[in-house]
Amino acid sequence: MSETSTKPYLIRAIYEWCTDNGFTPYIAVFVDANTSVPREFVKNNEIVLNVSFDATSGLDMGNEWITFSARFGGVSRKIDVPVENVLAIYARENGQGMAFPVERSVPETQALTERETNPPPKLASVESTTDEAAPVSASENPASSDSEDDPTPPPVPRIGGKKPSLKVVK
Repeated sequence: MSETSTKPYLIRAIYEWCTDNGFTPYIAVFVDANTSVPREFVKNNEIVLNVSFDATSGLDMGNEWITFSARFGGVSRKIDVPVENVLAIYARENGQGMAFPVERSVPETQALTERETNPPPKLASVESTTDEAAPVSASENPASSDSEDDPTPPPVPRIGGKKPSLKVVK
């Protein structure tokens, strides 16, 4: 008998913790061909979804899939997310939650193998024959500063010059 993943159980537990404490549960999802989400909101193959009771309809958090309907720009959309594609679940208000590793799907692994066998061409440096393109050192370039080498941050300017204090309001 194969062992079931703890991931769907942890997702449901954090979802329940969020709702019990009045927080808004969000899930970050890795988007691939198996994921059914509005593609216009996907950035860098990722999307963040509000899975709160108020934002979803028919939410089902199973061991293999998370499915629900949600409105995007006033239009109801059916969302289907494989549990294996969930990157994280967390509370919007304080960021508390849990992140998960996501393994690549088979087509992406095949694409990676193809990239390894057929690497893209490499760039090579070109020798300069003129002095115009000679590199300028930091001491010769007045635009560069030594602040990059200085580990101390710049002082924070104070507004008003007074020490911060609490004001009693009755």
